[in-house]
Amino acid sequence: MTAPAYQYVDLPDASVVTTRALLTARENITDTVAARAMMCLHGGAGFGKTLAVNVCLRELEHEDVRKITFRVRPTARAVRYELFTALDLPGQPPRHPSEFDRLLKTALAERPRTFLVDEAQWLNGEAFEYFRYLWDDPSTQLAIIFVGGEGCHTVLRREAMLSSRIFIWQHFTRLTPSEVLETIPLFHPIWADASPDDITFADSRAAHGNFRAWARLTAHTRTALARTGRTRVDQEMLRWAFSRLGASA
Repeated sequence: MTAPAYQYVDLPDASVVTTRALLTARENITDTVAARAMMCLHGGAGFGKTLAVNVCLRELEHEDVRKITFRVRPTARAVRYELFTALDLPGQPPRHPSEFDRLLKTALAERPRTFLVDEAQWLNGEAFEYFRYLWDDPSTQLAIIFVGGEGCHTVLRREAMLSSRIFIWQHFTRLTPSEVLETIPLFHPIWADASPDDITFADSRAAHGNFRAWARLTAHTRTALARTGRTRVDQEMLRWAFSRLGASA
């Protein structure tokens, strides 16, 4: 499966690789949505969390998925407005919190929905509590997938009422050296016939098992191949790519 829409950089010919983490995410997300439950998928930046969730949710037929992304720490009021927008509700947002809450609950009771809450490490206790408040209402048919950095896990664990309601926790980690050798040749054609030693060299010096770093490294290495007319990756061009990434050669 090609994945131009999910890559951190525009990387033609890149593919989504079915890693062990992605397979686990597929099972976990499917089970969470079926149970109309909440899950937390967390891990370091660039480990492939958002890509995996987008791919898995896209595979769920007939599921109404609404994505919400936060870039700053939102209040409950800000969460209400984000949900109003994400649900494409008509008219103007209500001014009073109680009226706003009734509107959102009514909309969420109409049919099953799934919220993908990305960058959830920006949520504080108040914002997490508001999602719990909506999910707890017997009339809503809501599944929620929180995706974020390690801060997301830390804050959620501190909120006992919400933490106790999380159906599944999944921790994304770096690719191990053996996973890199299995995964990267499938990720992009330039690595398909690369030497395993060169892939290991690239990972140890620049990518460090991080998918986002591999995407950037691949983009620069692809440029080096095009400019030199070479057909295969070697350590000389890898060092050139490292210099662009600020990594040691």
